[in-house]
Amino acid sequence: MKKRLISMLTCLTLTAASLAGCGGAEPAAPAEQPAATEEKPAEEKPAEEKPAEEQPAEEAPAAEETASDEPVTLKWALWDKDSTVYYQPLIDGYTAAHPNVTIEMVDLGSTDYQTVLGTQLSGSDSDFDVVTIKDVPGLVTLANKGVLEPLDSLIAQDGIDLSVYSGITDQVKVSDVLYELPFRRDIWVLFYNKDIFDKAGVDYPTNDMTWEQYDELARKITDTTPGSEVYGAHYHTWRSTIQLMGILDGKHTIVDGTYDFTKPYYEMVLKQQKDGVCMDYATLKTQGLHYSAAFYQGNVGMLNMGSWFIPTIIAKIKDGENTGATNWGIVKYPHAEGVEPGSTLATITALAIPTSAPNKDAAWDFVKFVSGAEGAEIMAGTGNTPAMSNEAINSKIAEMDGFPTDANSKEALNASHAYLEMPANEKSSEIETVLNEQHDNIMNEISTVDEAIEAMNEGVQAIIG
Repeated sequence: MKKRLISMLTCLTLTAASLAGCGGAEPAAPAEQPAATEEKPAEEKPAEEKPAEEQPAEEAPAAEETASDEPVTLKWALWDKDSTVYYQPLIDGYTAAHPNVTIEMVDLGSTDYQTVLGTQLSGSDSDFDVVTIKDVPGLVTLANKGVLEPLDSLIAQDGIDLSVYSGITDQVKVSDVLYELPFRRDIWVLFYNKDIFDKAGVDYPTNDMTWEQYDELARKITDTTPGSEVYGAHYHTWRSTIQLMGILDGKHTIVDGTYDFTKPYYEMVLKQQKDGVCMDYATLKTQGLHYSAAFYQGNVGMLNMGSWFIPTIIAKIKDGENTGATNWGIVKYPHAEGVEPGSTLATITALAIPTSAPNKDAAWDFVKFVSGAEGAEIMAGTGNTPAMSNEAINSKIAEMDGFPTDANSKEALNASHAYLEMPANEKSSEIETVLNEQHDNIMNEISTVDEAIEAMNEGVQAIIG
């Protein structure tokens, strides 16, 4: 066994309130990590943001020097190397304390990333030391192939406190084994255009709204006058924008096989669509209108979307592409009656170590750095929400140039609980296919809500046995 190249990091403990972690169902999004066929667009990455100053917001354990000066090169599999702002800062932060380590990024492309990664790791000549896991279905596939190292013994050996991930790690275990550590987590929030509310003389959304209150607010700011329409709400065509409203009570997940809990949310959105409160789904599908373009038009009052959209809005205002929603804010995701405010959906991005990795000790140390407190500080400095989070880290995000200055927007980053959009399940890809098809049938009014839910129940139950 190779001599350990570095000293292990001590247990990372957070003393401030943690940002939502995906428990129960997170789903996350993350709600599913952009789930298999519901890929969140790669463009939602800022191009200009720079890392925040190297001053930690909290006492985060400093990276220790490697125990050996022996040179080592780690090969890191990832996607969108040139357009993702946090890769290089993470590498720079790690190698500053480990000058004998070189990190080589290998871009496998974003479109078929998990398929390409699975093919390469199944080969006899794979030499990746660290791999990025893009989504939960991809994780399950790789774990079942036996090409990823179990991390439980390493986590126990180093005394890592998984509670800092607020339940995310519990939702991504495969057969009760943890194969990855998350380093990025995007939560769903409610974006809104302050100018629309001001013009209508209506109070802004709050951090504690039920879905019923949200519906009432959307209707108050709607204007159906032909040629000057204002839509109180907007829903992108992903099924997650509607189906996953129903999992925030922690009683359901998207892979359980029964979907009657989605009915009130579909009925709410269909009624909004009929009354002109939101844009027509069929039109959105036909035109391929992106949610960002819809929001930038300046006639959308509220948009439920992931926090990955925050740095994009800021960047598009700076380059002049967003001229219609420059006065914007965010609040926490609406919730069902009786559900704790701040309960939300999440998606995650994580790191794993292949069983074929030639430098497993060094790879584990890098994974701990990226997914730990120091990596979280760096992620926050680029405007991205880390998986490990707290009040100080969220404050760093809120201090970004261009982030809304109101107190509610800053507080919106502090979620009470988050559910993975798609929790680990061996049949997740097949389940996804059924749910997407019936979502399309409902929103295009090909099927009634009851008919489509019955088809979901029967289809998914047949898959999961």
